[in-house]
Amino acid sequence: MARLAADPPSGPVEAWLFEDRAARAQAEARLAGLGIAARIRTAYKPLLAFFREEADLAGVSSAVVRYPRHPAAHPDRFLLETYPLAMLLPDVAVRLEPGGAGLTYEVELHGRDGGCRRHLVFAPNVVQADSFGRPVLATSGWLRIAGGTDGPLDTEFATLFRQALEAVPAAGVPAARLEIQADIAARDEPLGWGDEVLSLAEALHEDLFFALRERFQAGGGGNRSLQILPDIRAGSAAISLRITAGPPGDPEEAAGPPPAPLALSESPLPLAQVQAILRAMGGRALQTRSVQGRLVPWLYRPGSAAPVLISAAQHGNETSGVIGALRAATVLMRQKRAHFALIPVENVDGYALHQRLIARNPRHMHHAARYTATGADLPASRDDERLARLWALRRSGARLHLNLHGYPAHEWTRPLSGYLPAGFEQWTIPRGFFLIVTHHPGWGRLASRLMAALARRLGADRALVAANARQIDALHRHSQVQPFRVIAGIPCFLTEGCHYEAPLTVITEAPDETVHGAEFRRLHTAQMRAVLHAVAIYQELCRPSRKRHRRRPPGQSRPGRRHRRPGSAHACP
Repeated sequence: MARLAADPPSGPVEAWLFEDRAARAQAEARLAGLGIAARIRTAYKPLLAFFREEADLAGVSSAVVRYPRHPAAHPDRFLLETYPLAMLLPDVAVRLEPGGAGLTYEVELHGRDGGCRRHLVFAPNVVQADSFGRPVLATSGWLRIAGGTDGPLDTEFATLFRQALEAVPAAGVPAARLEIQADIAARDEPLGWGDEVLSLAEALHEDLFFALRERFQAGGGGNRSLQILPDIRAGSAAISLRITAGPPGDPEEAAGPPPAPLALSESPLPLAQVQAILRAMGGRALQTRSVQGRLVPWLYRPGSAAPVLISAAQHGNETSGVIGALRAATVLMRQKRAHFALIPVENVDGYALHQRLIARNPRHMHHAARYTATGADLPASRDDERLARLWALRRSGARLHLNLHGYPAHEWTRPLSGYLPAGFEQWTIPRGFFLIVTHHPGWGRLASRLMAALARRLGADRALVAANARQIDALHRHSQVQPFRVIAGIPCFLTEGCHYEAPLTVITEAPDETVHGAEFRRLHTAQMRAVLHAVAIYQELCRPSRKRHRRRPPGQSRPGRRHRRPGSAHACP
């Protein structure tokens, strides 16, 4: 604004910035008051903004969008960036096709009268190196002045990101927590479909968190025992950045108001409430302690059935499984033969961090809370961070682990680092409530039977299948990669490996980062049903065969016992 006001251009101005719609409209009006004709667009998801802010859709029956395929970007980068366009235009048939190699979307709007209007939508990006020296195509500000300037523009948003990275030594810092507090102006803008929202604050949290992890990894693996906390505050009058390193220093978690019945819970429970519910449940209460000193309570209920381990919140920002696990355990406690161990919150330090973060940004996915206090994914962390899991498996003898997870309820992006989250490219768009079943070698047949039976029982829930179908349809429209099998409306993945301790692990994935209200209730109900169905199916598969055998003739010897394969039903207990 100051630059253009000091030296007014002779022609029209176009600018692409990281600002919300209201701020950009206000800037256009101020420039118009100075006699400067300007169009200020968003650099983030510009095609979506074109259809929401500029396109005249009156009388339009269909639209063809040819998305760019830049050589420095993931092949689906710009296709995924169109999401959820097709769902926002229910009365327009949208077709997305691959286009040229530049940075421009080609749009055709076909009218009911047979006419066609063509538009070019510019997507401002620049090629730059990431922390590992790899080229990435990053979203950028841009300034275009008729007859003159046409190139990248350094924005406050991108400058804040760059300065935060440069301020932290690549070798790490001698502290338990690195906290980045950033204030930005842009407010969240709900899109009116599903849980989708345009949130530059959330995008900055994700970009800062993962970029700093990558910076430390590229710098020699320093600070593996470091919790990184981006605290992004939207709607501020002025942009600011403050970085501190030190001990966690979080206030003691409050229990909050008395909990409603678990089935009616509409938001993630405070840790104190989880612990109180577990204590009241009965069984043998046990506990370990986290790196930051929090109790990790768990429960063991011995019984005569085949044992199972039920756990949730391996990732602290995945919260529907916590209530689902507690609800399922309450039912199992009433079953005479039930035999299980329960860890309702495995990653208590990450979960506590998530509670802090959702107080300010309740709907964000908050991947800083995904990891443990040492910055690790719990299965690959130090033994002292997963003691509860190791002890519960040993104490119960469980060979089946029901591991309740979640993932983002809306699009996950890193606009300043290539747009798609590196290493998580297939997790950018929700695909409903789904299953991942992983097994040790030799357990494939039992795993496959368990997965298929569980999917069919979950598929009896018509509301769950309808919600899944809606998200799978959106995924199909905006992505070319769908590497999963759908059984009875439930996406399923079956994998073999020894990266989990139990021979059989059923992972549920609910799009719960972070939802509240009726949607949260729906998801923790699905988590509960998944546990109860899986336990029942597992007991059926482990039950000895009751087939009738022909009586042996007198004098015929008893056949030798056949070797029990590790993945056979008889091996379950």
